[in-house]
Amino acid sequence: MAGPDLLLIHPPAARPAEPPLGTAVLLSHLRRAGATAEAIDANLESYLYLLDGDRLAAAAGPAPATALHRAMKNVPRALSFLRSPAAGRSFPRYTTAARHLNTALSAYRGARGRERWTLGDYVHGDLSEFSPRDLSLAASGKAGTVFSGYFRDALLPRVERMRPRGVAISVNYRHQLLPAFELAGLLRRRLTGVPVYGGGGMFTSWKRSLRGMGLAFLPFDRVGFGPGESVLAAAAGGASAGGGPFFEDGEAVEFFPDFGFAPLREYLSPEPVLPVAATRGCYWRRCRFCPEAVSPVHPYRAADAGTFPALLRELSDRYGVRRFHLADNAIPVAVLRAMADGGSALRGLSWHGFARFERELLEPGFASALAASGCSMLQLGLESGSQPLLDRMRKGTRVADASKILSNLARAGIAAYVYVMLGAPGETETDAERTRSFLAAHAGEIGFLNLSILNLPREASWPGLAEGGVPPERGFQAGGPLRLYRRVPVSDGW
Repeated sequence: MAGPDLLLIHPPAARPAEPPLGTAVLLSHLRRAGATAEAIDANLESYLYLLDGDRLAAAAGPAPATALHRAMKNVPRALSFLRSPAAGRSFPRYTTAARHLNTALSAYRGARGRERWTLGDYVHGDLSEFSPRDLSLAASGKAGTVFSGYFRDALLPRVERMRPRGVAISVNYRHQLLPAFELAGLLRRRLTGVPVYGGGGMFTSWKRSLRGMGLAFLPFDRVGFGPGESVLAAAAGGASAGGGPFFEDGEAVEFFPDFGFAPLREYLSPEPVLPVAATRGCYWRRCRFCPEAVSPVHPYRAADAGTFPALLRELSDRYGVRRFHLADNAIPVAVLRAMADGGSALRGLSWHGFARFERELLEPGFASALAASGCSMLQLGLESGSQPLLDRMRKGTRVADASKILSNLARAGIAAYVYVMLGAPGETETDAERTRSFLAAHAGEIGFLNLSILNLPREASWPGLAEGGVPPERGFQAGGPLRLYRRVPVSDGW
């Protein structure tokens, strides 16, 4: 029996809380184009495979530490709890269950004991995901990861039985890079003559560097930048792989996902959540600190805002899911208005996602209409409480507007997840104090706060900062041409 034209694989390591949207929209596009396509969420599978009791016991050895032994005993209970509605009602119990799983995962330390894997992170102590040499070691099989056993004993035999004519691996997070390169190398060695394609946001972030370096260290036949719908559909249809090792084609963009491959009840979420987006890229694209402005992963594309509520209803009816994660970089105002006007199409549904502090949210009635449409939370990038600093960032946000919007959301019952960054070039103690004062004044209206140190994309320009002349930081910013960020000079005097 012939296998699929193309097999899509979402590799570890990423949060196993919801199915991958990128894989789902590619699968949908391929099937609509007439290709036979299948998909595997190898990220979720790897967590469940390696959290198996017998495998954990083998990895932990005969005398595990008391905390590890206790966590291993609690794994079945923790998995069951995190998949139950009760997990959404008790944050302390949710945290305890997640801690048990993270402690259990610490049994997997790699061949040299220097790997760390949790529900939200993966770090290889001996290899850098930004080093071409280290990526080559993983791809060649000369160095492995904690996922080697899963790849070798579970995933590869399954792929071989499927007999795909091509395999595409999508890499969107740095935690996926080393495992994805290891997997691609294994596939190339085991599936002789089957092309392996690489794509996703990480490769697109490297576009300029990779075009100059070629494919010498890459275990892929071709690598795509930006949307891959049309090129993968052509490859699945048997088109020639001409045009060189890299492809970039954003003409076809799919917005309707196909989650038929995903075991929705197995994800670690109080109830199944489907990610969906009305846009690709960012409609603002001006923030100096944002990769979407200086080196966008996708050209901006938008679905029809007016039909978006109906799309959510169709997905809800098809998969029996009522919670949605709107995965846009920023939900456009037109989509927010369509949701507010959604009426019966959204009855019984709940949704959350990123939005900007747009002036439309100054209308109290608009916030109330969003809440009535099922909006449970908006994730909002404040970045700073200092208007001069926001202006230098080209954020396009007014601090006074943000203040009123947070009040409107709180009155409407919509939780606000606010993002703030410190360490911007030229930030003064006065700027930081303005941010602290803003957060203190609105503490009762901010449900969640994400406080971070700014990472500046290496292509970014900033007033007073030399263009491209700042050396990379060590650690995850190291790696020569593959580094993503540049060092930000520390502000003096405070």
